[in-house]
Amino acid sequence: MTTILGLSGSLRRASFNSGLLRAAAELAPEGTTILPGSIREVPLYDADLEAADGLPQAVQKLQEQLRDADGLLLVTPEYNNGVPGVFKNAIDWMSRGDGLDHFKDKPVAVIGASPGGFGTILSQDHWLPVLRTLRMRPWFQGRLMVSRAGTLFDDQGNLTDAATREHLAEFVAGFAAALQRG
Repeated sequence: MTTILGLSGSLRRASFNSGLLRAAAELAPEGTTILPGSIREVPLYDADLEAADGLPQAVQKLQEQLRDADGLLLVTPEYNNGVPGVFKNAIDWMSRGDGLDHFKDKPVAVIGASPGGFGTILSQDHWLPVLRTLRMRPWFQGRLMVSRAGTLFDDQGNLTDAATREHLAEFVAGFAAALQRG
């Protein structure tokens, strides 16, 4: 069984990116599970908080999920042409303590949805220096940027567009196959 930790970088209830992650989990091929993690309870990084209390429980849980996963799927919004602060904050927290060891050599894929016409191309590109610093292994065999998301998702943030679901299924299958090959 191949396990992928999926993280959405949005906190919005009807988020396109959380919906994209849910759809990815639904469309995962047989033998692959996408486990949706949550960044909602991760506080803003504060070294004083870390020194006083250690790693927050939400961070510890994400670290454990990452440690146990075969790969990581980042589902990133794009805010002002870049990485969302709340998402970067969660990854920064996850790298604390022995967390950096869980990122090292872990395969990672990045996808995203945006209401704009360019998908999340700039946000996805902005993740590359972070992934390099974490010494991860980005999967570059596929790319998925969902543009004009407002026309592809329903009011609850569920991906309803058949063509996009098909592209997503192909992307997830490709990433899962790469993980199984090692």
